[in-house]
Amino acid sequence: MSALRAPGGASANPPPRPRRFGPRTLFARVFWMMVLGIAIAQALAYVAIRQERSMALRSLMMSGIERDIATGVAVLDRLPPAERATWLNRLERPNFRFALADEIDAQAGPVDHTEFSGAFVDALTQALRPFRIERVAQVGARRYQLLVRLGDGTAVTVHARRVDMPIPEWVTWVLVAQLVVLTFCTWMAVRLVTRPLNALATAADDLGPDLTPRLIAEDGPAEVAHAARAFNAMQQRIAGYTAERVEILAAISHDLQTPITRMRLRADLMADEALRDKFRQDLDAMHALVREGVTYARTLHGTSEPTARLDTDALLASIVGDYEDAGESVTLDGAAGAPIVAPPQALKRILVNLIDNALAFGGAAEIQVRRDDAQDPAPRLTIAVLDRGPGIPEDQLGEVFKPFHRLETSRNRETGGTGLGLAIAQQLATAMGGHLSLHNRPGGGLEARLSLPASPPTALSTTSVDKSVGSTGRDGASR
Repeated sequence: MSALRAPGGASANPPPRPRRFGPRTLFARVFWMMVLGIAIAQALAYVAIRQERSMALRSLMMSGIERDIATGVAVLDRLPPAERATWLNRLERPNFRFALADEIDAQAGPVDHTEFSGAFVDALTQALRPFRIERVAQVGARRYQLLVRLGDGTAVTVHARRVDMPIPEWVTWVLVAQLVVLTFCTWMAVRLVTRPLNALATAADDLGPDLTPRLIAEDGPAEVAHAARAFNAMQQRIAGYTAERVEILAAISHDLQTPITRMRLRADLMADEALRDKFRQDLDAMHALVREGVTYARTLHGTSEPTARLDTDALLASIVGDYEDAGESVTLDGAAGAPIVAPPQALKRILVNLIDNALAFGGAAEIQVRRDDAQDPAPRLTIAVLDRGPGIPEDQLGEVFKPFHRLETSRNRETGGTGLGLAIAQQLATAMGGHLSLHNRPGGGLEARLSLPASPPTALSTTSVDKSVGSTGRDGASR
């Protein structure tokens, strides 16, 4: 059997991924990037509208109000004193009014010579000439007060103020509605682009060891349709190439049977018994190597064995019983408690390979079974085969499941096997939707851990659960 007792490169523990913040899927990244851009654009539009309103107000204040105030003061100056009070309401505007008295607020201060205030007061002062302006004050940031003397000495207080031009509420709601519509359109557009990519990724994930093409629809945008056609063609080419290689290996195996048989017959005719035994051992090794090479090649296509609902506990008890009958030290701890759906002979081959490996290097094997329902609705059944052998060097854990890769390099089948046992087990586990991995145990030894999809816990049914698979004994296929 294979002396390599850890998963191959695909099964070894990958290096930890750097922690990333933000969405992980292409759909989420593109969607939120576009929505964020649209939201920023909408916010900038809102700010631009407010700024335009402010500039329009400033232009209005600076372009005509000083002339209107000067005209009002001139009208009051020409009116008889008795009629001036009646004209105050007529001359009042939203942004200024007149009072026939000194009404300068006590809290009024000097004018802030900002870009707006200074220019506005200067323009107003120029427009009120030749009337005498005795005082100019500012109350807060929006109100201005000027004390003007008419021709007859009457005091007139001009109250000017900046009138806001608020943005109508409907404008804000229109911008919000635009953001909602654009967000929905963005979601549709991104979904239209990423859905074919998701289908492509799903088809790639579904391309299992059997290499049966999972054709995807060749529609959508031209680029996506082209990628789908290329992917479908690639699947068919890979399946064809692999099938051709398996047929070549099968043909070689078949053709080698004849010369191996002739050589065995000739070895039986040899007079030297010791030499005859050596020839027989070499011929047996050649025969086993050819058989396991073809077996491994066929497992690359998965297993054609139909699945069945298995009583896992009965299967394990039967396998352990076979080993105990052969005088091997194999123990069983734990129970699955529920059936699983799997190909019976493939599952048995995996377990026998792992147990044989533990016996060869540790002298004894311990089987531990546990069911993890915490992952419901995708519970897992874990079957671990443990030994107290020498274990595996950590730097070899990524290499041990490669075909013909062995830690023991003597090429002696009695000590190193063919280097295919665990490779076959890994391929079968992958074809079953499971995961096979090996781990060094604290204190020495190795743990071979097989994780399989588990059926939801149900009552065992003797009519639907295959209990016969474990009674056939060890097939030795991993050797």
